[in-house]
Amino acid sequence: MKAIIWTKYGSPDGLQLREVATPTPRDNEVLIKIHAATASTPDTELRRLKLPLLYAIPLRFYLGLIRPTKITILGTEFAGEIESTGKDVTFYKPGDQVYGYTGLGMRTYAEYMCLAEKSSGIAGVTAKKPVNLSYEEAAAVPFGGLEALHSLGRANIRRGSDRRGPYVEAGHAALDRRGSCH
Repeated sequence: MKAIIWTKYGSPDGLQLREVATPTPRDNEVLIKIHAATASTPDTELRRLKLPLLYAIPLRFYLGLIRPTKITILGTEFAGEIESTGKDVTFYKPGDQVYGYTGLGMRTYAEYMCLAEKSSGIAGVTAKKPVNLSYEEAAAVPFGGLEALHSLGRANIRRGSDRRGPYVEAGHAALDRRGSCH
């Protein structure tokens, strides 16, 4: 498969298109064919690694001191189709259209990636893509949606509140579906 490989910290010229092995899903994972991915702020900040030293030094120990070695494929938001599943996967089946956020796992700048069927917010979230969204539209939703959900929780806005507007209604819809996301 083709993937954009992160070869060095700094400018975008450290990203190179290469041929790499297609991942194989573990028993609890799905293999997703990526149809759309975003180039988001977290990807850029991580690539450049121009952060305060308090953050940059531990990140370099984790990612690689001189060049990235632990994470070599960036990208956090995606939309695509389930290509295959591990033997323990029960919710998704091949052909399901999905979208999500990989969290710190990255890997969306590739043709394929594997994700656990039931992952946590830090390890990513995946859900079936609404039929009325294109792959491109769906790929742009997760990070902003998770930020909005977090903000609604901090603002303590709940169903029945008199401070409703279209954004609050959208947030309530996200809260209603949150329990069913895998």
